[in-house]
Amino acid sequence: MSPLTASPAAVPTDPAERIGELRTAIDACDAEIIELVQRRLAISHEIGSLRAAAGGTRLSLAREQQVLARFGDALGPDGAALGMLLLRQGRGRL
Repeated sequence: MSPLTASPAAVPTDPAERIGELRTAIDACDAEIIELVQRRLAISHEIGSLRAAAGGTRLSLAREQQVLARFGDALGPDGAALGMLLLRQGRGRL
């Protein structure tokens, strides 16, 4: 079991202590998300450069729709919005 899903006996009895542990876990998640977004942006920029060098368009609407659908299916309407934010970060506003 992870520290966040440990048995009740292992959970601190002090709510402030538990909140501190959970906030530390959120901070770790945030750090991973930031690292993944930075990696995604680098990949997206490389794709854009390769497309431009090959004489292609700056973006692929069909591909963007796939990304938005995947985020929406996994996370709902807010997921689709998150997907759009990531797409904008990678290619800029249209």
